[in-house]
Amino acid sequence: MSAHVDDVTPLSPRPLSRVLFRQWWRELVFLHWAVDPDEVARLLPPGTYPDLHEGRAYVGLVFFRMDHLAFGRGPAVPYLGSFGEVNVRLYSRDALGRRGVVFRSLDCDRLLPVLTARMAFGLPYRWARIHTRRTATGISYDSLRRDGSGAGARVRADISPEPYEATALEHFLTCRWGLHAQLRGHTYYLPNTHPRWTFTHCDLTSYDESAIAAAGLPTPADAPVSVLHAPGVPVRFGPPQRLPES
Repeated sequence: MSAHVDDVTPLSPRPLSRVLFRQWWRELVFLHWAVDPDEVARLLPPGTYPDLHEGRAYVGLVFFRMDHLAFGRGPAVPYLGSFGEVNVRLYSRDALGRRGVVFRSLDCDRLLPVLTARMAFGLPYRWARIHTRRTATGISYDSLRRDGSGAGARVRADISPEPYEATALEHFLTCRWGLHAQLRGHTYYLPNTHPRWTFTHCDLTSYDESAIAAAGLPTPADAPVSVLHAPGVPVRFGPPQRLPES
């Protein structure tokens, strides 16, 4: 493992060589729990390692709406480019010191994006029913996979426009400028950039989930250590970069 590790920065530490695709992430709700680093290590792709904050690893359950998916400089894809998503994610670093995210599952309510992302990027997308409701004072997401497994997640939160200042831990969890994944036996890094996060005050009223256990991790026994809401950001992704063979 490299001795150098990227700093946690509010903007990407490196520009994209070119834009592969673009999208908007909207109305995000982040829930996070501490988890044993050994549990995380066994689930990461080769060439990556758990990224720890003060000696602890974390698992995230993230709910949001994806909008305006577009490729290169082209126009947004109508209908199929907008959908709900619920993902389970871990935090990784690689031998070049790049911090990233490893997705253990990504539930999506559009079948074609599920099939495309699985084939093109090896990402563990799954077709699900996802219902979203946003009011002036709250937000809710309900997700249930269509595969009959019963895996899914639900969240209810009260939202206000009052700004929220993220903690050092929350910056560590959300300032991620790429993902690590494996495709056809090789691990790659897919970089992204987006504007600085802004968060608003969020009170968790209820949640229920079986997605974390389905992702291969123990079901959290306690309430989340962090709950965040972000109105959203436009995101750009660059081309994948294969990790050096060890």
